[in-house]
Parts: sequence; structure tokens; C-alpha cells
Amino acid sequence: MSIIVQKYGGSSVATPEKLRQVAARIVATRKLGHRVVVVVSAMGNTTNELLALARSVSPNPQRRELDMLITTGERISMALLSMAIQDLGDPAVSFTGSQSGIITTDNHTNARIIKITPFRLLQALEQDRIVIVAGFQGVSERREITSLGRGGSDTTAVALAAALGADYAEICSDVDGVYSADPRVVPEARRLDEISYEEMQVLADAGAKVLNAEAVEWARRENIEIRCVATAGDSSVGTPVKAAASVTHPRVVSVTAHPGLFVLEPESPGAPPPADLESTLAAHGAAESEVWILTSGWGALVPKQNVHGLSAFREAIANLGNVRIREDLTVVTVAGRALAAPPGLARAAATSLVGAGIPLRGHMVDAGRAAFLVDADRANEAVRVLHARLIDGEAVR
Repeated sequence: MSIIVQKYGGSSVATPEKLRQVAARIVATRKLGHRVVVVVSAMGNTTNELLALARSVSPNPQRRELDMLITTGERISMALLSMAIQDLGDPAVSFTGSQSGIITTDNHTNARIIKITPFRLLQALEQDRIVIVAGFQGVSERREITSLGRGGSDTTAVALAAALGADYAEICSDVDGVYSADPRVVPEARRLDEISYEEMQVLADAGAKVLNAEAVEWARRENIEIRCVATAGDSSVGTPVKAAASVTHPRVVSVTAHPGLFVLEPESPGAPPPADLESTLAAHGAAESEVWILTSGWGALVPKQNVHGLSAFREAIANLGNVRIREDLTVVTVAGRALAAPPGLARAAATSLVGAGIPLRGHMVDAGRAAFLVDADRANEAVRVLHARLIDGEAVR
């Protein structure tokens, strides 16, 4: 009997009514003859509310205690969902990340999954139960509760699909697939029929809220197909993320703007980065920030969602000396294939932005992306300009 892993995000389980709707969808999947493993996020804005509660008692909460606090959100969801499924007459059982055998690194608030030993999950599946797993969490080899960072429930789902030999991982949300841009920014954006792991990785790294970047890397490495579908829609409609795109796949697939960045740059143009910059970033959960070459010299792009304790981070950067921290810039990214090859797609993109009066503060181009640093208040405009030029206009194929 095949195994399917389904992941439901916070908006899909935000209320008791939505939880019951999700329960009905899970039961319907089981009735098709599948064994079902469900990964669930915290309800609605629970994680943000817990973080705000932590900061109400401490401006810079200790990260171990943050993990103890914020991982409770998923445990609430998993228990309630299991109750709702049982009320529909189907057997279900819920497990925390540690009970599921999800072993992680020791990095509190931003841990990575090392391995999964899903003995209890397999036993429950053999007993013909629906298995509900708390996403976003695991346990380190030192037996400490850890969280996987923003979007970590996606990673939980894909890693479990690999460990259990599932047919695929279904990521269920309010959106019925991956689009060529955020439809709220570009109303004419189109749903993609498919997208490759590499293209999805670019979008995830660029801040698109479709999939977690580490989840995509797990899927690519383990060759797990991800299906992005709508929780309330037809499960046959969506966007599969898989190894290779078809020969008719467009060269440019999507444009996205990062939702929030700190941009670090030298106060004195040409000055080298401080010797302890890397360790300072790591101490605040931002060790994997990307370094660009800007007009002012070097520059580090730090996603705000990776930083716990924003005021403490700002203070730590100020203490480095000769580093300016900016919050008025962001990155707009074009994702596709062979973007560094002729014809000059990056040049066409840059020309379009400049022609629209959008100043370029930095740029980076490689085979899978063309990324442009722009003023944050012009980011949505930049997305629309690039979408019109490169996707609607079909400038490069």
C-alpha cells in the first residue's frame, strides 16, 4: 500500500472549522487506499504570537528556551487534528518531532535534520492508523528540543517522505501551485505546470513563500517529488516540483521579491568586512547570509526571518564598527535556466528596470538566476516590470 505525506500550513489549520475540513480531506485520501502521514504547522499566527510573548519578557530570548516555547504550537495542531480525524471514525495518532525520530543538529531556532529513525511511525502505519507529525521540530543528539527555522514544516514533510519511501510529498496551502509571480502583486501571473528542483531552489532562496529552501534541497537529493496544491481545491490541480522540466519548459519561470532583508555594507567605501562579521552573523542565526559585491564594496544580505532578536542583532552589528545596516533595500530575483548564456537575458532585465526609473543598487547573475538589489519601496514595481518583459513578453526562450 502506497504512502503519501501531506503537509498543511498554518493558514490551512488556523481555526477549528479549518482543522475539521483538513481532517475530512485526510480521511478522503485514506479511503483512496493510501497510508497517510500528515505534517502540520502551528495554527494561524501562533508562532508569531509566541515569539512576541517571549520578547515581552526578554528583549533577546535565550534560543534554547525559544525552541521550548515555539515548538508547542505544532503540538497543539497535531493533537487537535488527530481528535478531529478520530471523530470522523478513522484511527489516528499524533507524534512530536522527537517521538517521530527526527534527529537534528544542535543549532537552536535554526537546526537541520541529520537523519530520521521513524520506527514509531512505521509501527502506527502497520496498525493502519493515520499518522500526524508535528512539523518544524526535532531533537538533537544531545536530546535537546530544536526547531528548524521558518518554513521548517516543509522540510519535515519531505524528509519524512524520503525516510518512509513515500510516493510523494504533498504541500497543501491556500494557493493551488507555484506561480510565475505572486498573484497579489502581478494579477496576470500564471500557475506553472511544473518546475524543476533547481528553479524552485532559486525561488525559495530568494524568499518566495511557496516552499522552504532546505525542503527543496532534501527533495532534490533524495529524488522526492513535491506536489504544491490547494488545501481546499482539487488535488489533481497544482504544480509538481521534480527532477527535470519538459523540453517545452520556458527559460524564465518566475519573478519574486524577498519579503525582508538587512543589507550590511561598509560605512567607508572599499573597506574590508570586519574580521568577526561571520561569527556575529552566526550568533544571531544568520550564518548563511549571502555576500554580494555592491557599489560600496562588499555587502551581506541577511533575511530578517532568520534573526531572532532584531534589536540585539542591530546592536551587535553596530558594535562591529564601520558597518552600516540598511533596511530600505531588497532583492528581486528572476528564476530560470541558462540565464547567464546568450541571448542576454540579464541585460534585458537590467535595461527594463532602468528604463522604468528603478535604480539598481547591486546585481548577481548565474545560470539559474538574475538577482537585482533595489529600493524596497520599488520592489513590487520591479517584479511587475520584469514579469511583463521576460514572461508576458516572452523576451527570451
